[in-house]
Amino acid sequence: MGTASDGARRPPGTPLLYGIADVEFLGLSAIVEAVATMARVGVAWIQVRAKQIADADWLDLLRRCGELRERTPFMLWVNDRADLARLVGADGVHLGQTDLPPTAARAVVGESMWIGRSCHDLEQVVEANADPQVDVIAFGPIFATLSKPAAGTPLGIECLREARARTRKTLVAIGGIDSDRLPEVLRAGADGAAVIGALCRGSVAENSRRLLRLTRDRA
Repeated sequence: MGTASDGARRPPGTPLLYGIADVEFLGLSAIVEAVATMARVGVAWIQVRAKQIADADWLDLLRRCGELRERTPFMLWVNDRADLARLVGADGVHLGQTDLPPTAARAVVGESMWIGRSCHDLEQVVEANADPQVDVIAFGPIFATLSKPAAGTPLGIECLREARARTRKTLVAIGGIDSDRLPEVLRAGADGAAVIGALCRGSVAENSRRLLRLTRDRA
C-alpha cells in the first residue's frame, strides 16, 4: 500500500472521477456492461452498488464485474459488503456509518484491500482520519441528491473545504455532483468526486467522457 509523507495510506492513482454503478439506476441486467463501458472510457475507480438484490445475484454480479479487469484494469470497489468483496477479490470495500466498523471489515478483507468510509459531518471525518483502517473518506452529500433521498441535508462547498482541512487521507466528495459541479468540488480540495446519477442516467459512455474531460485541468 502507498504511504504518503504525512502517514496516510493512499490507494494507487488519483480518483478524480469515482464512478458508482448502481443497480437501482441501471437495472441488474445492465450493470456489467455499464462497468465495462466506464472502464473502457477511462474511469479508474468503479464502485458497484446493489442495495436490494439476493446475495447469490450480488455475488454473481461482482464476479462478472471483477473479470472485466482482465481486459481493462480498474479498481473495483464493493459497496457495504466486506464478505463479498473478499470472495471476489475486489480492490476495495466502501462502508457506510451503519455497516461493519472498519476494524471488523479489515478482519474480513485482509491487509491488502482498501477501505472507504462514508462521512456525513466533520466529526465523522475526524474519526475516520484517526482510524488507521480507513484509507478513503467519502464526504457528503455536498449537494442535494436524488440517488439517495435519505442522505441528509446538503453540506455545501464550504463544509467540503473544512473536511479537506481535517484530513490528508484521500477525500472523495459525493452527493448531487454533475458536470456543472465537478470542477467546483475539485477546486475545493477533494481528491475526486463520486458520481452516480450524472453517470448512470442516459449514455454511460458519453457521460463518462464528458466528466473525465472536466478532470483534465486538475490531473
